[in-house]
Amino acid sequence: MRAFTLTRPDDWHLHLRDGALLRQVAPFSAAQFKRALVMPNLRPPLTRVEQALAYRARILTAVPKASGFEPYLSLYLTAATPVKEVAYASRFPEILGFKLYPAGATTHAEAGIERLESVYPLLEAMERHDLVLQIHGEVTDPEVDIFDREKIFIERELIPIIKRFPNLRIVLEHLTTQEGVEFVLSAPATLAATITAHHLLYNRNALFAGGLRPHHYCLPVPKREPHRQALLRAATSGNPKFFLGTDSAPHLRRDKEAACACAGCFTAPIALELYAEAFSQAGALDKLEAFASFHGADFYRLPRNRETVTLAPASWSVPEVYTGEGGEIVPLRAGETLGWRLIPNPYSDSSSSFSNSSNSSSRSGGSPS
Repeated sequence: MRAFTLTRPDDWHLHLRDGALLRQVAPFSAAQFKRALVMPNLRPPLTRVEQALAYRARILTAVPKASGFEPYLSLYLTAATPVKEVAYASRFPEILGFKLYPAGATTHAEAGIERLESVYPLLEAMERHDLVLQIHGEVTDPEVDIFDREKIFIERELIPIIKRFPNLRIVLEHLTTQEGVEFVLSAPATLAATITAHHLLYNRNALFAGGLRPHHYCLPVPKREPHRQALLRAATSGNPKFFLGTDSAPHLRRDKEAACACAGCFTAPIALELYAEAFSQAGALDKLEAFASFHGADFYRLPRNRETVTLAPASWSVPEVYTGEGGEIVPLRAGETLGWRLIPNPYSDSSSSFSNSSNSSSRSGGSPS
C-alpha cells in the first residue's frame, strides 16, 4: 500500500448534536471533510428555516475557522410543516432539503411521519422548488422484522413516492440491503443513496461478537453478509448514484453502555480511514475519490471541492474513548488498530495549520502514526 491523495471529500449524512456535544464532536468532521449535510433530529427538531440557520451558526462557532468547513442543513419534515416553509427554504442555499423520518424509526424521530400521504402536498412543493428529500427508509410497523424494514419501506412507501413525484430528487439514506441496492440501480436518476463505512465493513454478526456490542448498534441495523457485499459492490462500482454519508452519530458512553442502548456509531474521527479500509479490501482504492468527493456534490448540484487530502498506510490505535466538554464518547473500533491514517490531522498533529486547542477534544489511547 502507498499513500494516495484525493479531492477533499464531503459527508452527506452527519449528526453533530448540539450544545457541549456539538462543540466536542464537530471539529472531527471539519478535520476530515469540506462539507457536510447535518441532520435535523435535535430536541426540539429543526422544523423551520430560522432554527436551521441558527444551528448552522452554532456549528460554525464549534469548528476551527481555518478548516473551511461548510455545514449544510436539512429541515425535519412533519405533518405540521406549512407548505409555504418549503418555498421559504428554497431561498437559502445552505438548506438542501427536508429529512423524512418515519415516526419512531431512530433517535429523536418521535415527531416523524405516521402516514406518508399526509406530507404529499409538501413533497409536491419540494418537487416544484427543487429541494431534495432525504429519507430514513424504514417502516416502523411492529409486525415487520427489523431486518426487513428497509425492503418493506421501498415496496410500500418509496415506489409510490417516486411514481407520484417523478421530478423529486430523493436520497435513500444509509442503505443497508441488497434489495435497496438493486432498487436504486433500477430507479430513475432522481434517486440516489448514501452508504456508511460501518455498513461496508460489518454485517450483523458484529452486534454479537463476544457478547452484545452496543457501539456497533445503529439504525438501520447491519444485515447479513450478502447485503454487506452488495453495498461494497455498489460503493466501489463507480456508479454516481452512490456516495459517502457517514451517519456518524455520537452518544455519551453512559447512554450507549446502558440497558437500552442508543442507536448510532461514532465514526467521525476515523471516517476516511474506515472507508479507505473498505475500498482497499475490495481492491478498489481508485474508486474512493469519486464516491467520497464527486458523486454527492454532483447530485446536490454543488461545485466539486478543489482542496485535497492525503491518506497514508499507517498502523495506529484508535482511542478507547474521546473525552471532552460533553463527556465520554466511545468511537467505533475503540482500541483497535487501523491501517490507514489521514495526514495531516489536527487532532494527531499539533503542527497542523488549523489545530485549535480551544475547539479540539482531548483524547486518550491513541498512538502517533
